[in-house]
Amino acid sequence: MNALDADVIIVGAGPTGLMLAGELSLAGVSPLVLERLAEPIRQSRALGFSARTIEEFGQRGLLSRFGELQTIPFGHFGGLQIDYRVIEGGSYGARGIPQSRTESILAEWASDLGVRVRREHEVEGLEADDSGVELRVSTPEGPVRLRASHVVGCDGARSTVRELAGIDFPGTEPKIEMWLADIKGPRLRPRFSGERVPGGMVMVLPLGPDVNRVVVYERDAEPGPDRPMPGFDEVAAAWERLTGEDIHDAEPLWISRFTDSSRLAAEYRRGRVFVAGDAAHVHMPIGAQGMSAGVQDAVNLGWKLAAEIHGHAPAGLLDTYHRERHPVGARIVANTLAQRILYLSGDEMEPLRELLGELLVHEPVQRHLVGMVTGLDIRYDVGPGEHPLLGRRLPDRELVGDSGKTSVHELLRAARGLVLDLAGDPVTRAAAEPWRDRVDIVSAAPHGNGSAHGNGAGMPLDGTDALLVRPDGYVAWAGTRGSGAKGLPDALARWFGDPATQPQHRAA
Repeated sequence: MNALDADVIIVGAGPTGLMLAGELSLAGVSPLVLERLAEPIRQSRALGFSARTIEEFGQRGLLSRFGELQTIPFGHFGGLQIDYRVIEGGSYGARGIPQSRTESILAEWASDLGVRVRREHEVEGLEADDSGVELRVSTPEGPVRLRASHVVGCDGARSTVRELAGIDFPGTEPKIEMWLADIKGPRLRPRFSGERVPGGMVMVLPLGPDVNRVVVYERDAEPGPDRPMPGFDEVAAAWERLTGEDIHDAEPLWISRFTDSSRLAAEYRRGRVFVAGDAAHVHMPIGAQGMSAGVQDAVNLGWKLAAEIHGHAPAGLLDTYHRERHPVGARIVANTLAQRILYLSGDEMEPLRELLGELLVHEPVQRHLVGMVTGLDIRYDVGPGEHPLLGRRLPDRELVGDSGKTSVHELLRAARGLVLDLAGDPVTRAAAEPWRDRVDIVSAAPHGNGSAHGNGAGMPLDGTDALLVRPDGYVAWAGTRGSGAKGLPDALARWFGDPATQPQHRAA
């Protein structure tokens, strides 16, 4: 067997790649991140992340690095306003955080964990065999070959890894094009969710003192794949046509464009090669779903890859990455296309807007749409059982046990599995003991009203004696009053392998 340069090579040092690198490092696996760019990109399309991603950053103790987060309680679906607090933990997400800052914070975290990042390294070839994957890489010092047990492409919509692995990327061609410009100078009225105007849509997002992001969509403009990047004069002229406002004297800081092209990788895994983030799914940017889904891909995949490398992954564990995350990507592609049609079409869509507006009076409809956009309603098939938390994320809660106060997020910080004994039951703890090398066993109960951040409603713990929580924060087993540890060993084996299997891995 050829020597490995890393346990896992991650191609792409954006938020998805860096989050995955941190997850693997927490699990005792040695990742190597390759990035073709010499420096991080300073401009940012994404200006925040979703409510579910806030939770996942919280699980790893990262939120304090962002400072005080501004969460937006109100958002929209296809331009129709919704109070996102209709579900617990709901918000339109954290706003005012450029992707470049998120990437910088994740890079610092990964560095603190000892992650190696090599810039100006561009993948040009890929060969996989039964024992690993070898990459042919262009570097400033010349071509090199690097080998790892697994490779993950986090290298964006034009992913080289996805193409070299032969993974199809079906989807829709662009039908619209939108321009954006970060400008300094004129005072403009904020239009946070955009504003439909005759002929299109405009948006104004304040970015700082005297700096705004303007977004322009003209309905009659045709997208052109070979069209050069628009100059600011074109952006300003379009803005004036749609709003009557003259911004030609503004100082442009950055100009970009995007389309509604939507694609989803046919496979998230092919053998020892995986794709995540924009390499797996691309769509129109609505509701900070793109970068957030990439971070969630990384949190889902990291602990599973680590278990495989350590030698105790149960059969089929790596296949659950595609099985769980591909439907999430498909749902994002579908809802962003639906929102684009609803929001940016002309007057012919008005009857549908009116109808949906009537439906949004009903709370179950609001809850459905909010859960979809935030990712808070994701439910994985984790095995048998009817408990309402089964397969869902475990919200943060203050807990108190023998060691004092703690919280769900603090208990998940090490990215390990968690058996949470809520009833002080020695039978539950004894049943989990054989898996202690890969699962933490904690006796604790909700403190006060059970909430770490506000009211305790929404976490159905009445009658619940114990929970098995995966490292990504999703509940894999729930023990109810009187059932003891029934089913817990089976659930532990299903997700964490045979307890008799000792780790074989030695970090590369």
